[in-house]
Amino acid sequence: MLRLFRRNRLGLVGSLLLVFVVVIAIFAAQIAPYPKDAGRVVHLREAFKPPSKMHWFGTDDMGRDLFSRIIFGTRISLRIGVLSIFFSTLIGMFVGTLAGYAGGLVDEVIMRIADIFMSVPYVILGMAIAVALKPGLSNVIIAIMVVFWPGTARIMRGEVLRVREREYVEACRALGMGHWRTMWRHIVPNAVAPVLVQSTIQVGWAILLAATLSFVGVGVQPPLPEWGLMASTARRYLNIAWWYATFPGLAIVLTVMGFNLVGDWLRDTFDPYLRA
Repeated sequence: MLRLFRRNRLGLVGSLLLVFVVVIAIFAAQIAPYPKDAGRVVHLREAFKPPSKMHWFGTDDMGRDLFSRIIFGTRISLRIGVLSIFFSTLIGMFVGTLAGYAGGLVDEVIMRIADIFMSVPYVILGMAIAVALKPGLSNVIIAIMVVFWPGTARIMRGEVLRVREREYVEACRALGMGHWRTMWRHIVPNAVAPVLVQSTIQVGWAILLAATLSFVGVGVQPPLPEWGLMASTARRYLNIAWWYATFPGLAIVLTVMGFNLVGDWLRDTFDPYLRA
């Protein structure tokens, strides 16, 4: 993996981007020049100041330092992306493993439920769930979790269908090993690699979906410094403050690109056909 990592320059770029983003999120309070501007502070006299030495990314409509708000917004975006995909992956792995191993009616019922969720465009489904649960950070995480579990379940089911026919699984059955132990000790560890790759890519998609939900007003609510929410507010001031929408948009692009590049590298690493 390390040898392939050194050969894959895009994977290296993605990893450096993710390390950079994580460091910013951890040390946001120390990096941000105006930590209080991440809250409800208002400086109307400083509104719409262009980028300068005092305010590297300029100020927003409330006079708050945009650089500080983007720094603290990193924590929110990572929390949404990582938590939502973590729980959706757990649900998808459990459901997909059960469907693939049991087969028959259980498989049919689970996959048809997953098809119902996947038949709705994920942005529309996320919006509907977020509206039903009322806008807020926790509800955005739940909405994204519901959106992404069916895809994970289908991938896990396909891998379980492939692995359950291997000789060592047949040996487990011949030895009288129980179904649950066979699934979680022998099938899941050998089927989980594609799911982990998919989950890495999905974190980027989750961050982008969270920004979309906030952009249309059904996601994270003010005064939290979420990138999509800042971009949504900034669209009303594009003619007078280009920086207001530009820098939150760049933060979204770089973070999502980092996760996608790392996901592509993991796919190349775990896939023997691509590795060859």
